[in-house]
Amino acid sequence: MRRSSMDRMPRDTFSKTLGKRSSVARRQEAIRAAAPVMPVGETTYRRVRADIVYGRLAPGQKLTLDRMRDAYGSAVSTLREIFNGLASEGLIIAEGSRGFEVASISPDNLREIAAMRQLLECDALRSSFEAGDVEWEGRVLAAHHKLASLERQVAAGDRSQEETLRRYDWEFHNALISACGSRLLLEMHAGIYDKYVRYLMLAAVFRGAPVVEEHRKLLAFALDHDWRGAQATTIRHIQDCVAQIVSGDWWLS
Repeated sequence: MRRSSMDRMPRDTFSKTLGKRSSVARRQEAIRAAAPVMPVGETTYRRVRADIVYGRLAPGQKLTLDRMRDAYGSAVSTLREIFNGLASEGLIIAEGSRGFEVASISPDNLREIAAMRQLLECDALRSSFEAGDVEWEGRVLAAHHKLASLERQVAAGDRSQEETLRRYDWEFHNALISACGSRLLLEMHAGIYDKYVRYLMLAAVFRGAPVVEEHRKLLAFALDHDWRGAQATTIRHIQDCVAQIVSGDWWLS
């Protein structure tokens, strides 16, 4: 009878092989056990929040708990807690016994959000550019590469990845300020930026060549650690975008 490869293998080699396989299996089990499992409530919270930020839930839309329960597959009590949390962020309006609705929009609200973004981002740029090291430069380069690649697609007329474009835009601006050394500042900026993105999504605005050039300049200023140049470009970057959004006729739709 022909002997299998295991039969022909020396006993000590066979034992070592089993030991290695067991060790690999134990490591894989440990990795799986250590992997975070997101609670159902956290998953639903992120879904609802993203639906508001990316405009899938329209400004002023009523959020009936029974209907939302079916849409998100979550308990009414969980949704009520999530909606109250998002109300504290200013993304939802809690109307007491009348329920909840998505926060409304207005030119004045956009200007206020943009002014706060500008204030936080410009302050963080100085600290980040002064402290940024080669790893920070690598993050900025990588984020800009992704953004520039998608901007070329959009400039060519492909608007099918609007949400991805906005995410890459956020990743680039966040990379620029990521070495500022203040977690609180980064958290505040992230919250304001999401509210700003909501207007970008609703208005479907893309300024084309000017915004691409502004991002290129921001990259160059980062590699030169020129925070003054970056601040000036950021201010123009934000204000020109706000002016285009406010002047658009999409408010009437």
